[in-house]
Amino acid sequence: MAIARILRRAFVMAALMLAGFTVLGPPQGMRAAEEKPSRLVAVIDIKGAIGPATSDYFSRAMEKARAMGASAIIVRMDTPGGLSTAMRSIIQDIITAPAPVITYVTPGGARAASAGTYILYASHVAAMAPGTNLGAATPVPLKSPLPGGGGAPKKDKKDKDKKDAKADKKDAKKDKDKDEKDGKKDKDEASAPAAKDASSRKAINDARAYIRSLAQMRGRNVEWAEKAVSEAASLSSEEALKANVIDLIADNMADLLIKADGRVVKLPTGETKVTTKGAILRDIPPDWRAKLLAVITNPNIAYILLLAGIYGIFFEFYNPNIFSGVLGAICLVLAFYALNVLPVNYAGVALIILGVAFMAAEMMIPSFGALGFGGIVALAIGSVILIDTEAPGFGISWTVIGSVVATSAVISFTVLAMAARAWKLPVVSGQEAMIGAPARVLDWDGTDGHVRVRGEVWLARANSTFAAGEEVRVTTMDGLVLQVGPAETTKG
Repeated sequence: MAIARILRRAFVMAALMLAGFTVLGPPQGMRAAEEKPSRLVAVIDIKGAIGPATSDYFSRAMEKARAMGASAIIVRMDTPGGLSTAMRSIIQDIITAPAPVITYVTPGGARAASAGTYILYASHVAAMAPGTNLGAATPVPLKSPLPGGGGAPKKDKKDKDKKDAKADKKDAKKDKDKDEKDGKKDKDEASAPAAKDASSRKAINDARAYIRSLAQMRGRNVEWAEKAVSEAASLSSEEALKANVIDLIADNMADLLIKADGRVVKLPTGETKVTTKGAILRDIPPDWRAKLLAVITNPNIAYILLLAGIYGIFFEFYNPNIFSGVLGAICLVLAFYALNVLPVNYAGVALIILGVAFMAAEMMIPSFGALGFGGIVALAIGSVILIDTEAPGFGISWTVIGSVVATSAVISFTVLAMAARAWKLPVVSGQEAMIGAPARVLDWDGTDGHVRVRGEVWLARANSTFAAGEEVRVTTMDGLVLQVGPAETTKG
């Protein structure tokens, strides 16, 4: 009985403790222990030129960070810049992010140039490692298919300087009037270089307004932001911290988690506090799709795929074998997919196709080199103007262009040289090849007999009589009958 009472009391106490644990929650120490491992910080890497593959990877990584419930997102960045469209896509993802985005320029010696500066300004927390830099955010103009970038032709230097000075004064006056109206004084506008044409002025004004809006949204240095666009200004990490361009300098990731913790940032849902101290870092590496896209959107790879596809299709028509056609079709599909997301000048694509077509026609139509030379010129020009931007990391290597054009020229002129040599060789078939050829008599009866010419037996006639085994020469040919004569009379 005593044992039964003890068991009942133990059961009642356990039930009461379980009820209290359920209503009041676990003890403070246990809650902290449970919350700590659940606080995750996602880490996304942006390295190298920013392009379509980067923006696609960043967008997918942000979705994964959202799905894992990350309390913050760290973007480790080291970039020379990139395409404006990809940069704006990344910034839109940052602005609409459900968690604070901390952009960290690292490691030492890294940079956030051009497009990287915009991304740093758009982030909720901007951080840099010692020995890094940012800036040089002037938009890069698109290439022009004409030499000189599509601007006015070059004139005397003095005239150009005068025009630039006048443009400087006009731009400075407009900016000054605008700043006075807004209650601001922008000291950097007077020193801004004048844009060379309307398109570049539009690009600079658009970029200036864009980075100004990002700076105002995050409460960072607006004046220097515009200076980075108009004058391509740059700052070291220490200078950027003093100028209120970034929020902090961190030696490493652990230091970043400590220094970023507790900062209040503004999300689309309202203000929130950054909670990174003691959090677990979880990298989100690029998946196979991002890696494949990064490879084929490399301008050099896209260019080679385009040429391989064109050559494959032409070789399939020239010598049907299925393999070259299938391989060419696959390369063309991949090339057009890559070119669809790259800033492409389609006149360049047309010139490349035309150039390859001319060189292929040279192999079939005797044009004495006109088609081959024209094809090489068209291929070279098309290759140069194919990618319509000068953004860092998105130009086709001159080495690749030179190698492709030189190889195509060697193939074209080799075929032309072989054709020229063939024209100089004597005819080796037909009636022309038989006349004057030596023959040996096999048998002879009166004026008719049989002779062997080049391993073949022919019916022969002559006005003379020949003995078997005697050597003669063919004088004329009448259908399938040879007229022969003595060998010594036909020599020379």
